Amino acid sequence: MAWRLWTTQVDEVDLVENAVYEEHQSRAGVNGTGPGSLMDPLEDPVPGLGTYEDFNTIDWVREKSKDRDRHREITKNSRRSTAALLHSISDAFSGWLLMLLVGLMAGALAGGIDIAAHWLTDMKEGICLDGFWFSHEHCCWKSSETTFKDRDRCPQWQTWGELITGTSEGAFSYILNYLIYIVWALFFAFLAVTLVRAFAPYACGSGIPEIKTILSGFIIRGYLGKWTLITKTVTLVLAVSSGLSLGKEGPLVHVACCCANILCHLFTKYRKNEAKRREVLSAAAAAVGVSVAFGAPIGGVLFSLEEVSYYFPLKTLWRSFFAALVAAFTLRSINPFGNSRLVLFYVEFHAPWHLVELVPFIFLGIFGGLWGALFIKANIAWCRIRKTTRLGRYPIVEVLAVTAVTALVAYPNSYTRMSGAELISELFNDCSLLDSSQLCGYLQPANISETGIGNSLADRPAGPGLFTALWQLALALLFKMLITVVTFGMKVPSGLFIPSMAVGAIAGRLLGVGMEQLAYYNHDGLIFKGWCTPEADCITPGLYAMVGAAACLGGVTRMTVSLVVIMFELTGGLEYIVPLMAAAMTSKWAHIRLNGYPFLEPKEEFEHSSLAVDDSMTVGGVEALVESTRYSGFPVVVSQESPRLVGFVLRRDLLISIDNARKRQDGVVGASLVVFSEHPPAQAPDGPPPLRLRGIMDLSPFTVTDHTPMDITVDIFRKLGLRQCLVTHNGRLLGIITKKDILKHMAQIANRDPDSILFN
Repeated sequence: MAWRLWTTQVDEVDLVENAVYEEHQSRAGVNGTGPGSLMDPLEDPVPGLGTYEDFNTIDWVREKSKDRDRHREITKNSRRSTAALLHSISDAFSGWLLMLLVGLMAGALAGGIDIAAHWLTDMKEGICLDGFWFSHEHCCWKSSETTFKDRDRCPQWQTWGELITGTSEGAFSYILNYLIYIVWALFFAFLAVTLVRAFAPYACGSGIPEIKTILSGFIIRGYLGKWTLITKTVTLVLAVSSGLSLGKEGPLVHVACCCANILCHLFTKYRKNEAKRREVLSAAAAAVGVSVAFGAPIGGVLFSLEEVSYYFPLKTLWRSFFAALVAAFTLRSINPFGNSRLVLFYVEFHAPWHLVELVPFIFLGIFGGLWGALFIKANIAWCRIRKTTRLGRYPIVEVLAVTAVTALVAYPNSYTRMSGAELISELFNDCSLLDSSQLCGYLQPANISETGIGNSLADRPAGPGLFTALWQLALALLFKMLITVVTFGMKVPSGLFIPSMAVGAIAGRLLGVGMEQLAYYNHDGLIFKGWCTPEADCITPGLYAMVGAAACLGGVTRMTVSLVVIMFELTGGLEYIVPLMAAAMTSKWAHIRLNGYPFLEPKEEFEHSSLAVDDSMTVGGVEALVESTRYSGFPVVVSQESPRLVGFVLRRDLLISIDNARKRQDGVVGASLVVFSEHPPAQAPDGPPPLRLRGIMDLSPFTVTDHTPMDITVDIFRKLGLRQCLVTHNGRLLGIITKKDILKHMAQIANRDPDSILFN
């Protein structure tokens, strides 16, 4: 592969005798304003200097150095006055205050999103007569006629067919409910995609891949802005309520990051330093985002460490934990789930799991890994079709078409009609003796005595509805697998956590029901002997659903440790960590990895074979070079004959400095030399004044030799967060390697299209 390498000779910087330099300065005049004066545009702060252009990578080393200098200056000044001491103390606690504000804001938004999405989802099926703003569950809470057995039925809640026709029975009422369900779904989807296209195109999708890229140092202007936050919050509610196969958990991570980015502007320390801001974003991305999405603060911190963060110092760990607790407390205070608990899917299984059950758990892990690999490949292929065909030109039509198909197919099946979170909660259900869940209706009731426990075995034999229940679940599984592939990636906010968990939960429930019946009819067999007792069920199908959900989520996201913690926080099932670990690890091993984002993992040998050398530079030459290239920076060498490396200068800083110099002094023209040396050469007194830009040059750029292996180079880029690295041979500059060059090279090695790399 021919690397994109270049060197730029800017000016002769041969050492000059001090006497010659002093003579040159004396000719310029004492005040330094003569025709041959050496102009330094950096005497006063220049607006925009040291900032980055859109779709560029930050310089982590420079940002960390800036923060050290700022902290050193604050510490030095704190000894001089009381005001400076108070400023130092406020600076030290600003990070904790910022985390508090982020947790409060993200928790409040998440609670509002949960309540609004629940309300609009129920509105597709009916309305509460006591108040249209009540969801189905809240409406029946207020009713005195609601019973435990029929807790989802109350006279205050009426379906649209019942409200219009006066009866809930009959084909006409069913068809009317069917049509209104589709109309509401299309209306919500249309509003969502229209608002995204009109106000914030960055609000579509999950946001987690782009946030991982931003945390690695990439600049995407507007991705975490206020319009993106407002639009994503509103359209996320609409997209979830439309019934599309998507979740709100991934987008909630994006929402939390938007909150953090906006609040960072209140504090100078984080507003003016991109590296410090990314510490806050790391905490918000997972700790706050996952905490409010799942009610899993500890799992959120681990998720940030395992999957999201690029730079995660120890102090960020503590602040992440604090922010996650604040967000979880805020969400708990709002109580959006209505169960006085923080967890989304609380379970309470009454039967222990058996060691032999690890075998089906491992099979669920294999299924999850294979499903994850299949989903990624199928979704990538569908996205490629979307880009290469006319389908990608009409995102509104695509969203409406997928919504219509989803609503048409989902409504007749009660399992696909309910929301993803409601379906998963139903699949996790325990089916205890007194439970009236729909999933337990296919079982024959046990011989229950007055105390609630009969003499027969606790598990119940299959009733006449078993085949119907299994058939509906199987159809729901196929539908969820297919529709999720075409849904993810559309121009609406869409998370992948809940659909992935739904697929795994359905598969796990099917396997659990099979094991339940097998254990009941073979309870005296060698394997199942002693499992069934009058006090406890032989098998818990809900546990299989929980393990399957974890397996599929791990297969799609490639999480392991944080996934297990999130799952037991999500369900409250601490005693089922071992089955979850077995499924998560098996899913990880079975998953076929597929990379498409700028993360440096493969290790190949590095070779470079191209070199470009430019002529000496004046101001006009620099401007011509910048206009004719797209490079973000240029190395500085001694001369063309002696290309010894001196430093590195950024393109943006060059342009800002030249523009500022021309505003300050009219004598700077295209023929003025650009000087990067500390002692510039003598110049004719009547010549144009040179422009001194040594102050914007990085005098210690990172370098590698031309014999450095690729694995070492990749490791340097990944651990130091570099945007470029210079290549030298015996001190002579050969060229430059950028992060994008490495990504292109690795894409070619993997037989992928190098232009498919994100933000190339």
